[in-house]
Amino acid sequence: MRVFDMMAEMGHEQLVLGTDPSAGYRGIIAIHSTVLGPAVGGTRFWRYASEDDAVIDALRLSRAMTYKAAAAGMDLGGGKAVIMRGDGPPDRETIYRAHGRFVDRLGGKYLTGEDVGTTVADLEYINRETQYVISLPSGAGDPAPWTGLGIFKGIQASARYRWGSDDLRGRTVAIQGCGHVGHSLAKELHGAGAKLIVADIDPARVKELADELGATSIEADAICSAQADIFAPCALGGIINDKTIPQLKVEIVAGGANNQLLEDRHGDALEDRGILYAPDYVMNAGGLISSGIDLFRWSEAQTREKVLAIHDTLLKIFATAKAEGISTRLAADRLAESRIQAAKAHATA
Repeated sequence: MRVFDMMAEMGHEQLVLGTDPSAGYRGIIAIHSTVLGPAVGGTRFWRYASEDDAVIDALRLSRAMTYKAAAAGMDLGGGKAVIMRGDGPPDRETIYRAHGRFVDRLGGKYLTGEDVGTTVADLEYINRETQYVISLPSGAGDPAPWTGLGIFKGIQASARYRWGSDDLRGRTVAIQGCGHVGHSLAKELHGAGAKLIVADIDPARVKELADELGATSIEADAICSAQADIFAPCALGGIINDKTIPQLKVEIVAGGANNQLLEDRHGDALEDRGILYAPDYVMNAGGLISSGIDLFRWSEAQTREKVLAIHDTLLKIFATAKAEGISTRLAADRLAESRIQAAKAHATA
């Protein structure tokens, strides 16, 4: 893998590898941009097929965080950490404290938080070794409810653009992933009168959601072909690809997973099929926005107002895409890039 070429192509500032064999720790921190502020992004704890896969994931996710912060109007940059999970049962305290020491060596250039495989309890282990942690119970807490609320408002914006109304009563939403974010989104949608189809690789999560909200459960590998109005990916990335796009039986793709498009061209492929795509890093910015409680001392009311604004940001992106004849993915990128470029110009003026 040509790491430097990939970093240059994606615009990264820094890629750092850390190891502590005594702790069973192997970690990667990717810092995409600090133009708007310190790089913020969660720590993913995952079993990767290879070191190359882990590096690529960190690079892609950190870039998405830069765009997410910029599109949300936050004075933050983008970063991401991944910890490579081994085969045996992990000693979470030992591993996450080693990670905390790794984060601390960057001196505040990178701030970490929750992500797939990392819990609030794990963040407390990190916090024993570094102050550069967000979403602790003593601060903003679990970001999932904020993320779920933002995705819900994004779905409403998508419905307004496609069907002329925010009203989701009677609309069917197929949710892939029933973790904290998927669960929070499902509750918002249920409260709005939507019908739910849910799937997850963990049958217990599916049963819990089906029992609680009366959702229809479906096998995990069948969710992409479910008959619905909206597909809401809330699991891992790359779900929108050459295989799944022909299977989709929806009018809108709007969910919370990071990097839903396996490649940028898949956003164009959705457009070709007449499917409205709500760019993921705009949709799922609620969790990042909630970090303002810790970083900028925002009140819950201020934070909620900024999360609700995801609705209008998406409408602006949809309108730009239509007016300029471009994909919604590209319209979102241009919105984020314009803010980053303006900050660069101001810094050099």
